[in-house]
Amino acid sequence: MSKQATIKEIAKKLGVSISTVSRALHDHPSIGLRTKMRVQEVAKELNYEPNQAAIQFKMGKTFTLGVILPELTENFFSQAISGIEDVAFENNYNVLFGQSHDDVEKEKQIVATFIKNRIDGLLVSLSKSTRNIEHFQKLANFNIPVVFFDRVPKEEDCYTVSCDLFKSSVKIVDFLWEQGHRHIALLKGPQTLTATNERMRGFMEGLSRKRAKTDPSLFSSSDLTKESSWGAMKDILSQKNRPTAVIAFNDYVALDAMQYVKRHTDLVINKDICFVSYSNLPMRTYLDTPPLVSIEQFPYEQGRKATEMLMAILNGEELENRQIVLDGELIALTEE
Repeated sequence: MSKQATIKEIAKKLGVSISTVSRALHDHPSIGLRTKMRVQEVAKELNYEPNQAAIQFKMGKTFTLGVILPELTENFFSQAISGIEDVAFENNYNVLFGQSHDDVEKEKQIVATFIKNRIDGLLVSLSKSTRNIEHFQKLANFNIPVVFFDRVPKEEDCYTVSCDLFKSSVKIVDFLWEQGHRHIALLKGPQTLTATNERMRGFMEGLSRKRAKTDPSLFSSSDLTKESSWGAMKDILSQKNRPTAVIAFNDYVALDAMQYVKRHTDLVINKDICFVSYSNLPMRTYLDTPPLVSIEQFPYEQGRKATEMLMAILNGEELENRQIVLDGELIALTEE
């Protein structure tokens, strides 16, 4: 393996100073065109490649962003990744990904690893077990800005990009009400997630606008696992006022709950009981009995806008708004 050429070797071959070669390679105005061309020709001849580590050290940047997600395999987050990578590429940044697998301890380990690797900024969608963000707040000590997206903390001073789940939940209640449903269940997610509380608030507001009483017996929670969603669905169906509609935390939870109904009851989905949810996963269109509607939360746009916000912070720009909230769109599957 041949040794990589250095600026010193280029300077020696041309009989000029190292500083002259360095300025020529960086197109400095003090260096004449002829000299620049000669330096570039010799650099090409010797297969010279700039030492990125040295350049980054001099600039005080690594041009690397860190990203922490619950699961890379989830369609929602894979779409968000595309938005993140597109903006990073446009700004000549590399991206390092880490999966928390919804475990706050794993999340903390990834943060520590990213600090050691000298990332310039961090993008995060919180794990379901994250109860506080102290491990992210410590990044300020290393001048590493953090932008949260989708699963965001409740703290108002954070930089965040999310979907308005409160208004989206009101839209869902309006839809179900128009369909004639009066007994509506809410299959919630983990209480640690701000998104769970926003869904709940929107659900309560939607019913309040209809002057309808809420039935706490029709509230149940899932930790987002299949077993937990099955247990929550079993609890909901055991109530005296059996619901005709269920609002599930997301499409994955809805699919697990629907599977429970198919395997353990005689109820016919979308006839005796229907489901609505959030995320609008593409696979919905391939199901025989999909959720009637799902809220589009625009994961690509969330990832893109979060990365644009992070780049603005890194570039020292003043941000008028620390929190960007996108309007969710209610998507219904219509029969062809």
